[in-house]
Amino acid sequence: MHLRGVEHRIWCKEAPLVSAAYTVEYPLDRDFEFRVDAGRRLWRGLNGRPQGAPLHALSVYRRRRLALALRALDARTDGATYREIAEVLLPAHRIGKRDWRTHDLRSQIVRLVKTGFALAQDGYRALLRPPSRRK
Repeated sequence: MHLRGVEHRIWCKEAPLVSAAYTVEYPLDRDFEFRVDAGRRLWRGLNGRPQGAPLHALSVYRRRRLALALRALDARTDGATYREIAEVLLPAHRIGKRDWRTHDLRSQIVRLVKTGFALAQDGYRALLRPPSRRK
């Protein structure tokens, strides 16, 4: 079902009736928090209110960082040095050869490559199942 451009997936035991009242059941499992949020968003959409972003939505910053990490991984597996990767991915940050070894941009590129490797080795699944809020 699409409500105001947002897709909602609903499972009913029988075909829904327009004039009937319905309840929602949520199992108390590890996805409870996300199911409740989806139910709230559905209710808001049915009542003509803004639905808001889901709990597991990626921020613009996170999306950009993941894209950079995958690009950095591709470059590194093709044999590019960290400096070459930095020059392509972040061209506005030109660093002299002398300062490169200790510059924080080098550390940032190394972290991006490590993130890319982690994503490639099943880490991408973490994007499909958001981390628990439990500490």
